Amino acid sequence: MTDLSLTCRRTIKASPKQVYNAWLDPAMMTRFMSPRPDMHVAEARSDAREGGRFFVLMVGDKEYPHEGTYKELTPFSRIVFTWEAPWSAPDTQVELVLNPVADGTEVVLTHVKFMSEESRDNHEKGWNGILGKLDALLS
Repeated sequence: MTDLSLTCRRTIKASPKQVYNAWLDPAMMTRFMSPRPDMHVAEARSDAREGGRFFVLMVGDKEYPHEGTYKELTPFSRIVFTWEAPWSAPDTQVELVLNPVADGTEVVLTHVKFMSEESRDNHEKGWNGILGKLDALLS
């Protein structure tokens, strides 16, 4: 395990409230929580409360299950959750900070702890793809 991390930033043309709610709503999650155009979400569940769990099943050439626990939920400004998958490092965590800006919401996504640089780089592409889909969905 390494201390590798990544940070992605994107301005989404929607309010912080809309962005925050989309991240926690399973129906919305099915529409954006897959990183590539050739992938989709077959199943999404969310118990949107601190200590609650979520599950996302991304499907492309194979199935990619992800799940985690919500650690912090600060309405319309911050979401912190664990990121668990068969290939993830232990104690991997994602933080979303939602900053209101003139054009909507700046999303700052920070993901910490990766097994390798390759894993970090793949996740960076993935998160940027997910943020792009969310932007297209909410704009």
